[in-house]
Amino acid sequence: MKNIAAFFDIDGTIYREGLITEVFKKMVTHEIISGDRWYDEVRPAFMAWDRRQGDYDVYLEKMVDIFRETLKDIPSEHINFIAKKVIEQKGDRVYQFTRGEIERHQAAGHKVIAISGSPDALVKEMAQKYHFDDWRGTIYETDEKGIYTGTYVPMWDAVSKKKALLELAGQYDLDLSECYSYGDTNGDLTMFLNTGHPTAINPTRELLGNIVKDKELLERIRVIVERKDVIYNIDPKHLNIL
Repeated sequence: MKNIAAFFDIDGTIYREGLITEVFKKMVTHEIISGDRWYDEVRPAFMAWDRRQGDYDVYLEKMVDIFRETLKDIPSEHINFIAKKVIEQKGDRVYQFTRGEIERHQAAGHKVIAISGSPDALVKEMAQKYHFDDWRGTIYETDEKGIYTGTYVPMWDAVSKKKALLELAGQYDLDLSECYSYGDTNGDLTMFLNTGHPTAINPTRELLGNIVKDKELLERIRVIVERKDVIYNIDPKHLNIL
């Protein structure tokens, strides 16, 4: 008999925002990233999103680009320390629905696995906090001295997540038709398409648009929206996207 797993994205699915924002703030505080770069490059994108006149993904991409650029030639121990502090201080800021699902799958004896676009140091700390069985994150490569080289292997896009999903299915002898997946953006779509029980949590417009176009996926996916202390289970077949 094959095993069952539940695959979780982290940013916007478990954690209520993007973990990279917390890392970025600490890198500015520790003067690894110049405060000028926040004010000149990131803050305009944040303000546009905060006024709901801009895209949240643009804001995140600005931070990720600067993070990648800054990482080159610095010791990985700095980022490992920051990642540990971020999860210690912010790791409880999760959706109550997702926390409950993690606990439910663990109680059922399912493998619980994170597949996230966040840096692997962060994904590792978050996965360990919630007692996950395994995790995959964006790998920022280091040399033999532990210094970041500037090379990375992404895990934020649909192609990378599908590849990780299939590798993990082989590693743990999983029946993907009985497995579960949780995500919030279009990067998680391939996880939904390749597992039997997908759940979209606070999905983006782009993801919702692709869900409603796929008749087969539409029949088996759950759409969950959590706002304040209320959890809504929405029938995607009757969605009216404004």
